[in-house]
Amino acid sequence: MTPSASPDGGSRPRLRADAARNRAQILAAARTAFRELGTAAPLDEIARRAGVNIATLYRRFPDREALIRQVVVDGFTVVLQTVDSALEVAPEEPLFAIERLLLQLVEEREMLVLPLIGGPVTDDPEAVALQRQIADRLEELLAIARSQHAVRPDATAVDVITTGALACRPLPYLPAGQATALATRHVRIFLDGLRPDGARPLPPSLTHEDLTSYWSSAEGAEPASGAAAV
Repeated sequence: MTPSASPDGGSRPRLRADAARNRAQILAAARTAFRELGTAAPLDEIARRAGVNIATLYRRFPDREALIRQVVVDGFTVVLQTVDSALEVAPEEPLFAIERLLLQLVEEREMLVLPLIGGPVTDDPEAVALQRQIADRLEELLAIARSQHAVRPDATAVDVITTGALACRPLPYLPAGQATALATRHVRIFLDGLRPDGARPLPPSLTHEDLTSYWSSAEGAEPASGAAAV
């Protein structure tokens, strides 16, 4: 097989077209099932939704943990790409860059079932590396905004990513269009809260290290509603 680039810069075998299609269908079905049923969703139900047999699912993902891990990695990859896109425009329009970042996460929320709406903790090296890159790039984005006095000095990367996580969790039973409109409204309220004019002091912020420490100590426990894993 011809190797193709992997997210960490290495190479991995390129799947045949039918195998790649099956893999994509399994991951899409897993995201839907995890959102509706939790990460304990039966694997045969995921296979049924994907239109493949259970043996095909196991060929692509040998166990539940492998499937969960890939859904998490795919979600982190989308978040990182979105942050990088925001960084490209940040020097000219830092607040617009943050708004675009958050609204793009809302648009991509179907890809973000894990990590943004909770799930089991994974110590997969690729997922951990992506988390660190996201945190570092968000700090870079905020540093640009602070240097232009566009955001309050006490805003943190954790503030931005947890707001994204919350915006990606629309109220139940709302039609998709209304859910997006509500999320957009909340994002813009948050953006106004980032502005330094008239800002009141904030309570101390959690750090990325705080969050990862808490997740590690809670491994195996049910996540709290709305938990974010970035």
